Amino acid sequence: MIEQPAPGPDGIEWRVSPGLTDYQVALAEMEARAAAVAAGTARELIWLLEHPPVYTAGTSADPRELVDPRFPVVPAGRGGRYTYHGPGQRVGYLVLDLNRRGRDVRCFVHAVEGWVIAALARLGITAFRAEGRIGIWTHDASGAEAKIGAIGIRVRRWVTLHGFSVNLSPDLLHFTGIVPCGLAEFPVTSAAALGMVHDTATFDAALAFTAEAFLQSLICAGENET
Repeated sequence: MIEQPAPGPDGIEWRVSPGLTDYQVALAEMEARAAAVAAGTARELIWLLEHPPVYTAGTSADPRELVDPRFPVVPAGRGGRYTYHGPGQRVGYLVLDLNRRGRDVRCFVHAVEGWVIAALARLGITAFRAEGRIGIWTHDASGAEAKIGAIGIRVRRWVTLHGFSVNLSPDLLHFTGIVPCGLAEFPVTSAAALGMVHDTATFDAALAFTAEAFLQSLICAGENET
């Protein structure tokens, strides 16, 4: 299957990569694209993909939370701590220009959370924000609060990098090699573990359906430096 970039909402390139994309290759391409967007020589980008198994370290990563590094560990340059990416997890990289969408990083993170929550709702999954905990949360089969999605953002010259990851059907045992996002007291779950629809095409369609509302929610009052 050949990757097909396509026009997205508001002129943004909407890219869906088939198969598995090496994390470091994707990171380099995302950084180059962000620099080009900042220079005004490229369109903004929403990029949906999956990675081979990898642990990524954010700028606040604590080595004590790397419990069993059975997969490659790669510095990510984003905020946050350790997280896992792998097959069955949808990753969305967002290279968006906040110079034209509102220079408010908190608003941006809040909007990304809302977008993922709205997309999951279309899969029949009730997800929510949790006070004091960045990410996307739901209730697992036991009724406990469990993390189904992670948010990790970096902003350079008011252009965003990184984005979100959502657990559709990953091997949840792969998360046991780290303390995911530093939150040892909460489990990790997935759409598959909840018995819900979990194919990437359906989730991508849900993201596309709710993307316009996400972009409209980005314009917030105030400017917060990062």
